[in-house]
Amino acid sequence: MFAVVFNSLSFAAESQPSVTTQVAAAAAQQTLHQDWQYLVSQHVQPINQGHSSAVDYSAMQQDHAKLQGYLTQLSHITQTEFDAWDKSSQLAFLINAYNAWSLELILTQYPDIDSIKDLGGLFSSPWDKSFIPLLGKTRSLNDIEHKLIRGSDRYNEPRIHFAVNCASIGCPALREEAYTGAKLEQQLNAQTERFLSDNSRNYAKGDTVYLSAIFKWYGEDFTQGFGGADSIDAFLLLYPSALKLSPALQTTAEKQQLDIDFLDYDWSLNVAR
Repeated sequence: MFAVVFNSLSFAAESQPSVTTQVAAAAAQQTLHQDWQYLVSQHVQPINQGHSSAVDYSAMQQDHAKLQGYLTQLSHITQTEFDAWDKSSQLAFLINAYNAWSLELILTQYPDIDSIKDLGGLFSSPWDKSFIPLLGKTRSLNDIEHKLIRGSDRYNEPRIHFAVNCASIGCPALREEAYTGAKLEQQLNAQTERFLSDNSRNYAKGDTVYLSAIFKWYGEDFTQGFGGADSIDAFLLLYPSALKLSPALQTTAEKQQLDIDFLDYDWSLNVAR
């Protein structure tokens, strides 16, 4: 069904789509992600005054067939079809795919796990498991995040770190709606502000800014010119109110002299209590 829809929208990657084609593509994207939209809107709950979210995995298990149907739809998209979309639609697809397959991985053992790390072995990582049929290959979660998103040179989008969700309390919130190309800019900006304003993960105190370990692990992604930022300090200045940076700390950040400490990461399962 979806292959037929998207084949009708295919065009050469270097061509400029017409307005009609863009409208049709947006409608097709909405249809593609509608099952994911249902699942996260029904079974993901905002917590911590809306700064983060938790998943009702028991309810997700009851809707497991719908999740698996959605994953099958994603798997049917070919590389040619994917390459024909605009970059926002591509990125929305990859973020949704990462989040949905992360949830599927949890459900393989739930409720007998306390952390996604329980799904790895002594010398193996759950993120390196190749179990995802996507864009013509069998991939891992790391393949989606680090090769297709971060390593593709297509996107230069550090805000994906506040959108992809690793099923852990330390992660940014799993968004309660599907990502779509048409809304991606708004959604990524909202997720970034949501995460930075969560004072259990990021906060300023005195002369020091305490940040999630995400900024330590992926620090280079925040130095590649997004919004003109060439450092973590400069990136934080794009969202000073979310982090509640005082005028003095903003001045320090402008000089790229912030004293930054990184917080421990909580790998406990983000299960609704």
